[in-house]
Amino acid sequence: MRTMHKITLALASLPIGFASFAAAGIAAGDRVDNFELLDQRGQARELHYLSDARAVVLMAHTLACPSFAGDLAAFEAAAASFGPQGVAFLMVNSDATLERPSLAGTTLPVLIDDAHIVADSLGLAAAGEVLVIDTQQWRLAHRGGGADVGGVLEDLLAGRTLAPAAEVPHSCPLQRPANRTDITYSQHIAPILQQNCVTCHRQGGIGPWAMTGYDMVRGFAPMIREVIRTRRMPPWHADPQYGHFANDRSLSSEEVRTLVQWVEAGAPRGEGPDPLAAEDRSWPEWQLGEPDLVLDIPAFDVPATGVVAYQYQRIRNPLDRDVWVRGTEIVPGDRSALHHVITSFAVPEPAEKAQKGGRNALGNAADGRATRRGGGLGGYVPGSVADVFPDGTGTLLPAGAVLIFQMHYTPYGKAVTDRSRLGLYFHDEPPRHRLASAVLMNNRILIPAHAKAHRETAERTFKRDILVYDMLPHAHYRGKASEFRAYYPDGTEEVLLSVPNYDFNWQTSYVLEEPKVLPAGTRVVHTTWWDNSAQNPANPDPNREVPWGLQSWDEMLFGAIGFRYLAAKAPAEGPAKAAAGAE
Repeated sequence: MRTMHKITLALASLPIGFASFAAAGIAAGDRVDNFELLDQRGQARELHYLSDARAVVLMAHTLACPSFAGDLAAFEAAAASFGPQGVAFLMVNSDATLERPSLAGTTLPVLIDDAHIVADSLGLAAAGEVLVIDTQQWRLAHRGGGADVGGVLEDLLAGRTLAPAAEVPHSCPLQRPANRTDITYSQHIAPILQQNCVTCHRQGGIGPWAMTGYDMVRGFAPMIREVIRTRRMPPWHADPQYGHFANDRSLSSEEVRTLVQWVEAGAPRGEGPDPLAAEDRSWPEWQLGEPDLVLDIPAFDVPATGVVAYQYQRIRNPLDRDVWVRGTEIVPGDRSALHHVITSFAVPEPAEKAQKGGRNALGNAADGRATRRGGGLGGYVPGSVADVFPDGTGTLLPAGAVLIFQMHYTPYGKAVTDRSRLGLYFHDEPPRHRLASAVLMNNRILIPAHAKAHRETAERTFKRDILVYDMLPHAHYRGKASEFRAYYPDGTEEVLLSVPNYDFNWQTSYVLEEPKVLPAGTRVVHTTWWDNSAQNPANPDPNREVPWGLQSWDEMLFGAIGFRYLAAKAPAEGPAKAAAGAE
């Protein structure tokens, strides 16, 4: 599984012990640890992804010093000369008040170090300071001023011994917060972990280890530093430049800085009780409390190895009345084997119509044909939580409906039996609005072998005014980035959601903090980029041209938008007469 693969990579790349974390930066010959930052265009840039570059050159960037313009010009000239020779050029900006639009005219990538942790670990003290990194072993080859870069790169690429670095100019000192020396686990770190991490990193949680106390956390402290620097944790992948989301799991810049500084200081415990060890929080089986109806999904025996075709399990609704659903949750039987569940329902046609079509009613409902009405009831993906529908909305589940579960299993070396369950929560009264969803899908995609950023799109034009609640991008192992962009009838456009570092392990539905009105005639374009190169550690085969497919070694361009119509065409139709008036 890709999650375990990433954990293994992280462990392999971690420094041994705490002594190797240098608060004052690194010197020539030291290892340069991995990190990921967004650049001025919102593209995710990971340092060690550039393993196919002959060298990486980083320069400290600023907008706060007029004399930096000369350093920038020299750096751009070096990039023009050595970029075609396979050298990557990046800049790191840790200005506290930087806004991306101010970098619109800058051509080379400027990485936004908003928490200042990268500039600190690299020891960048002045704008214009340059680091040359040897990508063979990820060692610092040279630290100096911009004027030295050309000669240093010529020697490095030719395999010659590098000359001693000249003194670094400090005419533009970088302005960053001073490093704190008072951070302790008991007072500062444990509260951050309790608030943001323990919900997954607990006994029975989806995290690979449990944060049960100081000793356990200290043992994993180097990994905590690693996954924060590379933005693998917390699992939140939306660009903060676009939109605000109710389910935002990200840490603040101050929390990031506090955690990393604590690890680099040796992870001191501090005085007083251990907040995590003393925690006696109960974790209910159902996040929303006991459901109104629990349905056992038919059990399935997952083999230890091999490929399991998608399974479609079916249950007839046991209720003899129509109900409006306000929320759903799936409790997986085996989290390791069950990758995802998509739940839908269908209502069979009357028996005489089904027989006329040569099928029985249940058979028609099972394959989605010859039905009166259908809909979705949420599902399960890695890291998912209970699916609570927006206030005032719901989904009508009619009596006699057949629930259909699309089950995707991934064998993991152990034969198991999955016994997953669906919990349904009902409205007491019909809601004002019927919840709807739109799928933006392109099944004609074809991703070339070795492509690093192949792009394709799907789109939909909404003919009526809608209110958007959430957006879900979906791809597979090669998914790199994703975007939803609205093109309005007045000619303007807006990015609704940007996911610059898509992660197949976390299928997040991004719930808007404030629902978004899209007027009639708005065209929404869903774009996905894929990385089919050898630099993608999750790529099953970079030599393969990849088509659309259900299994994870193929790919998808699939986006979902949860919404409701702002004005109903007519009172609701269907078997639930009590729902009249709902959209």
